[in-house]
Amino acid sequence: MANQETNKHEHKRSWGLLPKLILAIAAGIAIGLITKSMNFEVPVRIAATFNSIFGNFLNFVIPLIIVGFIVPGIADLGAGAGKSLAITAGIAYASTIVAGSFAYGVDSLLFPNFLEKGSIIMDNAQNAEETMLSGYFTVEMPPLMGVMTALIFAFIMGLGIAVIRHEGLKSIFDGFADIVSRLISAIIIPLLPFHIFGIFANMAYAGTVAQIMKVFAVVFLIIIVMHWIMLLIQYSIAGSSAKINPISALKNMIPAYMTAIGTQSSAATIPVTLQCTKNNDVTPQIADFVIPLCATIHLAGSTITLTSCAMAVMMLNGWDVTFGHMFPFILMLGVTMVAAPGVPGGAVMAALGVLQSMLGFNENMLTLMIALYIAQDSFGTACNVTGDGAIAILVDSITGHKPHLQAKAEANK
Repeated sequence: MANQETNKHEHKRSWGLLPKLILAIAAGIAIGLITKSMNFEVPVRIAATFNSIFGNFLNFVIPLIIVGFIVPGIADLGAGAGKSLAITAGIAYASTIVAGSFAYGVDSLLFPNFLEKGSIIMDNAQNAEETMLSGYFTVEMPPLMGVMTALIFAFIMGLGIAVIRHEGLKSIFDGFADIVSRLISAIIIPLLPFHIFGIFANMAYAGTVAQIMKVFAVVFLIIIVMHWIMLLIQYSIAGSSAKINPISALKNMIPAYMTAIGTQSSAATIPVTLQCTKNNDVTPQIADFVIPLCATIHLAGSTITLTSCAMAVMMLNGWDVTFGHMFPFILMLGVTMVAAPGVPGGAVMAALGVLQSMLGFNENMLTLMIALYIAQDSFGTACNVTGDGAIAILVDSITGHKPHLQAKAEANK
């Protein structure tokens, strides 16, 4: 009996978020289509009521997420200030910005060919209630502070703690970060499939879900190809600097790439990423420093995904998308995603505030972004961790210390 109970618990743990989201999307589409054919809107409106309440709760939590993640993240980066840290952080941030800008260029070129501008309206300001059903009631949950206020406060506190190295204050924000992380993993993530169910049921009832599924199937394919191209760019630069074959170095990282697809976690993949990086003859001390750090601060793959999905959602809503509009968003992504939590979709959770404050996304659009991001989170994570290996090669080349290779050369003589 005990073994049966243990097996049941293990089965529950193995039932990850992505399968739940897929089931929620399928069930939502089915319920939406069935109720539409019966002209019976009650189930969809009940789901819309939950969505409204959950959306307001998410809106309340976003400033807390910003403060909880950004303050300790910036404080940790400043605590170990040094040449290697500055070089690594600079390269990681530049890689993230280049990835987002690259995604904008490709998306601007390709998306208009298959995406009908203004075909799906999810923006409350543009009368979304004309196409999607509203709930029976809602519960207002005003956030403690605005998103921009939370961002500014987080930057000030994070930088301040890094400068004065106040361990007591840092400990408080570390504890607050743990509370927010547990809030996400224990409440938001478990309820997310129900929220996704309601969104897709409503879209199916409104007759817009087929177009969204068709559009984002193509968007996902473009995103994955961009991930691969970005990795080729990263390893070409690193290989040129270190005078090694970039293709061979990239092949050595395949185990890390495949492990990340399975784990959906940069942190969980660190041991494999470390070994693969050392197989590329990176100085062990450099690898031991760069890989864990980049697992937190380097999110090129996630930035490609978030930029592409955000642009697709904006275009579907009929919004104009310009580089002047998107570039500040990309710049902020590189900061707000620092120290994203080790939960599925951590990067998009950390980016919700920027999506809301800088791009003007409402609750429905934020929820769609979460679903879209998590659907390909494995590939974004794989791109992130594989790119960490390229940064390690580049940092090793720039610092120029390879005592292990010198010792190997002497031994071979």
